[in-house]
Amino acid sequence: MFKVSNLNEEHLKESYEIEKLTNPTPWTYTNFKSSFEVGHFGLICTHKNEIAGFAIYSPIKPEAHLLNIAVTQKFQKKGAGSILLNTIINQCKVMGIKNIYLEVRISNAKAILFYEKFGFKKDAVRENYYTGEQKEDALLMSKTLA
Repeated sequence: MFKVSNLNEEHLKESYEIEKLTNPTPWTYTNFKSSFEVGHFGLICTHKNEIAGFAIYSPIKPEAHLLNIAVTQKFQKKGAGSILLNTIINQCKVMGIKNIYLEVRISNAKAILFYEKFGFKKDAVRENYYTGEQKEDALLMSKTLA
């Protein structure tokens, strides 16, 4: 059903549209382009020829940081997010990464449960991490890779 491939420049605009629809304080298009240009790793998950979601992460041995992951509403709870996160975990293992870190909105219970399902642990809270009209704390989470 789903296929994962590398995010490339032709996917930036469509991924950015997904970001705007799913994130209360979305990255700007410039953030997307800059992330791509500095060499962060990006994945897209497609169904037929439609992008269902994307993920961007930065591996810097011995750790990696999940920077952004989003799935369109149409494909949420259908496995697109799981295949993206599993792919990141597997790629990190191959690269010799020992730990993956991420931040998630403290109010995003669905995302927190999603990450916990993959073995991520709650580590700490970063106050006022998310800016915008409504500031919000971030829950810091990590996963140790075997």
